[in-house]
Amino acid sequence: MVELGILFGVMIALAVFLIVKLLRRGSGVTENVDGLLIEQERRLRAHHDRVSYNALSMDGTSPTQSDSYRRT
Repeated sequence: MVELGILFGVMIALAVFLIVKLLRRGSGVTENVDGLLIEQERRLRAHHDRVSYNALSMDGTSPTQSDSYRRT
């Protein structure tokens, strides 16, 4: 029973630490043009990757249409 309390205590402490860490980071704005250009390039690259590597573009079909275990 003590081990279970220690486990939950460590998990709660880790969760609190991560919440505090993420809240302290904040979402500060970029102040220079170089940073804005880097952020814009990464956002556009992420959008392009999401469009390029989805199920339809990889297989030509949606995942539920081609799964063999779904056929009866």
